[in-house]
Amino acid sequence: MFEIGAENAFDFLSEEYRELFANSRATAFQHPLWLDRLYGRMAPRFDAEPLVIVVRWRGSGRLAMVLPLIRRRHGVMRVVEFADFKVSDYAAAVCDRATFGLILRDDLVCERIRRALQPYDVLRIQKLRDDSLPFDRLFGVTRMSMSMNAHAVALYGPLETWRTDNIDRSYRKELDKKGRQIRRKGHVRFGISFDPGEITATFHRMREYRRPRFQNREDPDLLQSATYFDFYLDLAIAGAHAGFCRTYTLWLDSRPISGVWGLVHQGQFLVVLGGFDLAGFKNCSIGALVFEAVAGDCIAKGERVLDFTIGDESYKRLFGMQPTAMWTLSGAGSQVGSLVGFVSGQMPWTMRLAKRIVNGKAMT
Repeated sequence: MFEIGAENAFDFLSEEYRELFANSRATAFQHPLWLDRLYGRMAPRFDAEPLVIVVRWRGSGRLAMVLPLIRRRHGVMRVVEFADFKVSDYAAAVCDRATFGLILRDDLVCERIRRALQPYDVLRIQKLRDDSLPFDRLFGVTRMSMSMNAHAVALYGPLETWRTDNIDRSYRKELDKKGRQIRRKGHVRFGISFDPGEITATFHRMREYRRPRFQNREDPDLLQSATYFDFYLDLAIAGAHAGFCRTYTLWLDSRPISGVWGLVHQGQFLVVLGGFDLAGFKNCSIGALVFEAVAGDCIAKGERVLDFTIGDESYKRLFGMQPTAMWTLSGAGSQVGSLVGFVSGQMPWTMRLAKRIVNGKAMT
């Protein structure tokens, strides 16, 4: 029923992929524009070899499933992983549920997909949502909890009803008070930036505002890296008029004092980046005010979900966010990979070392 192959020069902007994506269970992080930029800009920067597994219907040649993967070397290990580079919050097969079920029921097809991954020592797929298609059954590997969740809240109108249902009464009063304080400081304007100059200004401010927050943290802020900054900014500008990306800006007079950037997908808005002038507006809850304004705009647009994506930060609970478990898959493709897995299981410190090697912090 299916033909399987690695099409590593796959065109993610093609009409056939757009059609597959539109009818699939994939997330915003498999959008044509996102993957086109990911493979075009990030893969060469990190010496990653594209590994795009394509399943087509036999006879017609129509796309049935696409698995956007990469192969990288980490020391002596060859690692196959999802095309992520730390910027994608959700991994997913680009396929509809019915077709995925047909693939799973065909042992020969599953075996041919697994062979198409070779050669590798370690297979590692992270950031799978609890409600995603079962990658573990496709690859014949185990899944483990990531010990963190994604968070999202349902949206509906009118806004005041949504606020009452999802934000604590005392916190609503606090936000109303902080909003009045901000408006007394000057002319306040909130909205979506479409102009490339305004988007660029917002991104530069976000990077500036985020810098102090990450100074003493183990995990560096990606936005401080020119590689990542350029990737995000390029997407923000290209995706603005395509309806895929939104850059929200809160202006005080002519100065951006906060920004939020995210992705639009099937009635959802997914928050990816945010930056707030906490030094200049220390006691004004400026971040919470902006997130509330984002929710209001999404409700006005008729969108159904506000997704704060992966991470268990406490502020997400203030907006009625509900957790979704996240999973990671791992498996060995060689004796070296099996040894790494065994040693990691026996001695936890080697797991931490392996993670540092595989994550490869390239912050330039």
